[in-house]
Amino acid sequence: MAALMLQGCGSDVGKSVLVAGLCRLFANRGLTVRPFKPQNMSNNAAVTAEGGEIGRAQALQALACRTPPTVDMNPVLLKPQSERGAQLVVRGRVIGSRDAREHQARKAELLDIVLESFRTLRAQADLVLVEGAGSPAELNLRPGDIANMGFARAANVPVVLTGDIDRGHVIAAVVGARTVLEADDAAMVKGFIINKFRGDPTLFDAGRRIIAERTGWRDFGLVPWLAAAARLPAEDAVALQKSAARRPDARIRIAVPRLPRIANFDDFDPLRQEPEVELRFIPPGTPLPLDADLIALPGSKATLADLAFLRAQGWDIDLMAHMRRGGYVLGICGGYQMLGRRIADPTGIEGPPGEAAGLGLLDVETVLEDDKVLRPVRGQGPGGEDFRGYEMHLGQTTGEGLARPFLTVDGEGPHGAVSASGRVMGCYVHGLFETGDLRAAMLRRLGAPSTGTDHGRVVDDALDEIADVLERSLDVAALARTAGLTAT
Repeated sequence: MAALMLQGCGSDVGKSVLVAGLCRLFANRGLTVRPFKPQNMSNNAAVTAEGGEIGRAQALQALACRTPPTVDMNPVLLKPQSERGAQLVVRGRVIGSRDAREHQARKAELLDIVLESFRTLRAQADLVLVEGAGSPAELNLRPGDIANMGFARAANVPVVLTGDIDRGHVIAAVVGARTVLEADDAAMVKGFIINKFRGDPTLFDAGRRIIAERTGWRDFGLVPWLAAAARLPAEDAVALQKSAARRPDARIRIAVPRLPRIANFDDFDPLRQEPEVELRFIPPGTPLPLDADLIALPGSKATLADLAFLRAQGWDIDLMAHMRRGGYVLGICGGYQMLGRRIADPTGIEGPPGEAAGLGLLDVETVLEDDKVLRPVRGQGPGGEDFRGYEMHLGQTTGEGLARPFLTVDGEGPHGAVSASGRVMGCYVHGLFETGDLRAAMLRRLGAPSTGTDHGRVVDDALDEIADVLERSLDVAALARTAGLTAT
């Protein structure tokens, strides 16, 4: 079956969005399409139906293909826990932790697993669209590579290189990649795409000709800035470093502290789409805002370390002041654990063994354990509103606070906790705000109306919009031929 791989001139050049858009484009043409990323590094993950975890981007790409996500779509996932170490997830299951040097030395051991997953997808589909990681021009990472050219050559998949013109120096980036790539790697590249262009596209005609002449690669097209991409879940925390625009006329303001190991922060994406809500991720060195109606503590890949960071920033003091002003607090997953009285990691699952006092806003405590909970869930919110989401956490939470549950999970019963005042809430459910009815009920409580739209519809419409733009911007017929499709 046919396959095509998009690699990039760096991280955050738009590969994930382009693959998602192409998945939808070819799915709209009636093809059976599957996404694939050999190795991903992200703390934004999704749970598959079989109870595994993969990168959030591949779950989005599966949605674009109109197919359920599976662990084969992202067989190797690295979830950073520190500056030098990451949890290693293989085919959806945690198999341990590695520091960067160890993973660099041993990553080639995973190539057979990667190729087996790729063959599984290829047998299911007319077309497999593959996303690379980082840049193939990072030659120091080339030995044993499984994410870019190492995979492309092992699987014999043609490559299209993506350049980000919004960053500038895109000619140097693409031509420079051609210059430094080994001859056999460069031979895998069949062309290039220039992404994120703003303005009159004809102004870059000469630039495209220069790139084609200097590289000998085919020009597959120029993609304009995709406004609809803002309605898609972001894959990694790079997106959080870009300041969100203030909304002076917003009725409510929600603040999320940007923790160093923040995880699954796409939980809050549906709130960003609400016209009456200002959602801000607060960077280190900045106090939590005085005018926040809700402070939301997000998930974390290193809960004890992020709790210590929160205190070092003085955010715990800001949080208590927020409570005295009558504000609301929500904790999800690691944030829920932080709101309790105590967190213990006796075996060092997320870092050095240890324990710490929590923020004490909920009468619960958590002990981290080896068994990781990975499952889709459904249930009802505080007012009986339906919700759909997923759990992805280590640890068991106990305590008298559970007698005041926040949610009810189908087939299980009470879940999470609410303070006696009703203003502090915590749970393990990710994706809570995606369901329109529950999100609307939560916003009404804070004093704002809601569109009430299920966020899945917002994302699905954005994928169709992106596919339409790619249809007009790219030489789709040439891409299809390069992938090995005989007809589309």
